[in-house]
Amino acid sequence: MNYEATPLLKGNILIVDDVPNNLHLLARILSKQGYKTRTAPDGQLALRSIELTPPDLILLDIMMPDMDGYTVCQALKASDITKEIPVIFISALNEVLDKVKAFEVGGVDYITKPFHEQEVLARVSNQLMQRQLFQQTQSYAQQLEQTLTELKKTQAQLIQKEKMASLGQLVAGIAHEINNPVSFIYGNIALAADYARDLVRLLKLYRHYYPHPVPEIATELDKIEPDFIAEDYPKLLNSMKDGASRISKIVLSLRNFSRLGEEKHKPVDIHEGIDNTLVILQHRLKEANKTGEIEVIKHYSQLPRVTCYASQLNQVFMNLLTNAIDALENQPYPRKITISTSEISESEPAALHNQDSKFATQNYRSVMILIADNGCGMSEEVRHQIFDPFFTTKPVGCGTGLGLAISHDIVVEKHRGQISCISAPGQGTELILQIPISVKC
Repeated sequence: MNYEATPLLKGNILIVDDVPNNLHLLARILSKQGYKTRTAPDGQLALRSIELTPPDLILLDIMMPDMDGYTVCQALKASDITKEIPVIFISALNEVLDKVKAFEVGGVDYITKPFHEQEVLARVSNQLMQRQLFQQTQSYAQQLEQTLTELKKTQAQLIQKEKMASLGQLVAGIAHEINNPVSFIYGNIALAADYARDLVRLLKLYRHYYPHPVPEIATELDKIEPDFIAEDYPKLLNSMKDGASRISKIVLSLRNFSRLGEEKHKPVDIHEGIDNTLVILQHRLKEANKTGEIEVIKHYSQLPRVTCYASQLNQVFMNLLTNAIDALENQPYPRKITISTSEISESEPAALHNQDSKFATQNYRSVMILIADNGCGMSEEVRHQIFDPFFTTKPVGCGTGLGLAISHDIVVEKHRGQISCISAPGQGTELILQIPISVKC
């Protein structure tokens, strides 16, 4: 038994003409060549059909009642959904002005009736091939854009790692170069105080048993004022002790901030990370643009220890607090940064935790950290772009546009958390972090 081979479908074509014979003839010619065809006898039905199922190509007659082909084509090109569909006009109108108008309203080709079968097939094939190439180009462009985004993200991550590595080396150098002399000073202050007390006691004994020294010694005693030295020297040593202690705390804060040698996630105190970051930024908080210090207000709640990559989360705090300080530098006094923390709990589908029943829920605990400033705020357009890599509103040379993008990746990808921003012009800015407590990173 012989079977007729079924032609391969090469495209979906809509034929629009008010003459039934033309519709049937064109449909038969195209179907025989493997095209899938459907027909519409007028413009209104054509537009409804196109809205339901957009075709790959439209063959459109010009002279139709109620709505001519020009009007149909204009309606198609006015819609974002249908504007890219190629339209070939088929008409008995053979004047140059008719053809020019057809191209002006958006047509891509023009076939004059009576048409020749081979001409129709050649022009249809050409337009469908061009459409396919255009769609491929769009697909390649989207893939290229996605690849570029991934490349930017990878570049940002590499820069982040390089920054942290450089910071680690810097902190190691500071700890090595400063810790030893500071420890020496701090450890010997007590001995210096003891020696001073011994000398003062000896001097008092001399003055008790030899109340009338020779003139030269009496003159020197009047000059150096031993009573004042005896009173002020302990205060001087205490100030030195406080300064050495302050330096030790700064070095410790740097070490805790960078978490040298800690690559794995572990339970940490979130408040400690924030406070260490504030210690490092203290000079900027006190001398911001020489117009008065920035007040930091803390509203800390009782929080459990959070399992996280501590050094990376500290980098997030550094980025957010640095941005807040930058936003306040040129603002009038009072300037404030408010840091609030709280523990939140909500139900989360067990499917997110790979449990058996997708309908089961479990208690999902996380910490919320809010860092807000009373600066100038930002527009809605800027707010939607702040987490994009390399986006910055700072002058050239004052920012890379990576801080918030890196922070977003650390919070969302590394810790499965959330980060969002609330801001409006003149209303300040609030960054909200939500970090899971027990979900493994």
